[in-house]
Amino acid sequence: MSRRCELTAKGPQTGHKVSHSNIKTKRRFLPNLANVTFISDALGRNVRLRVSTNALKSVDHNGGLDAYLLKAKADVLSPRALELKRAIEKKVGKPAPVKKAS
Repeated sequence: MSRRCELTAKGPQTGHKVSHSNIKTKRRFLPNLANVTFISDALGRNVRLRVSTNALKSVDHNGGLDAYLLKAKADVLSPRALELKRAIEKKVGKPAPVKKAS
């Protein structure tokens, strides 16, 4: 199982572990991932995804999984999340693009 968030595409980063004597050794910074069950109102079912805790906070902030996926860009989503996004768009209908007032 890859260490990648299914919603934000956060993955491992590399860096150095620095000792007291300033010796640098390669190390990996892994994302904080959690298996979470989301409730999709549009699809009427539960969805299990492996997401970072940062993405979990973003989903709550945007008002649920459906709203988050409708706003999310397709290039950062995993294939499973992209499939969910398309299913939600099909059920709900595509949101109209918002024009900024000038």
